[in-house]
Amino acid sequence: MRDVVERAMRGDHDAFGLLVNSTSDRMFAIATRILRDTHLAEDALQSSLITAWRELPRLRDPDRFEAWVRRLLVHACYAEARRRRQWAGNVRVLPVDGPADRDEIVSVNDRDALDRAFRRLTVEQRAVVVLHHHVGLPLVEIAETLGIPPGTARSRLHYATRLLRAAIEADAAPINQGRMA
Repeated sequence: MRDVVERAMRGDHDAFGLLVNSTSDRMFAIATRILRDTHLAEDALQSSLITAWRELPRLRDPDRFEAWVRRLLVHACYAEARRRRQWAGNVRVLPVDGPADRDEIVSVNDRDALDRAFRRLTVEQRAVVVLHHHVGLPLVEIAETLGIPPGTARSRLHYATRLLRAAIEADAAPINQGRMA
């Protein structure tokens, strides 16, 4: 991979194409999870790849290409979120193949509750949660990727987890439909 990065750093379009092909699926998954919208994720991915191409000659360590481009992506996600403060609701069409098992219904409900709770987080909190739980990065590397102190990454993850838990519990609580006299 280092050889391909070095060739791309010298302006080799084909080498950069190989890098894009090898990282774009993972990057799109990260952007989609952070932004919760495929169109915004596509925009963030495209923006980060354009920036990567322009800034690639300045990359100091070719072995850190993936971490570097991931950082560009997260910052592009932040920019997209700022540009589009209003989040569009995503409607999912679930296939109807007949009666579902009780477990399948619970699973869909759990995923839906988690998605609603995740949307309540700030984009910065979502980025830390995605990088930690989806990508599997340790907090020190998340901090490096986001350009923040490790304590801030730890704090964002802590508060995001707390908010997720509280939001899911609030959604699960029965609605009080009347007062007892």
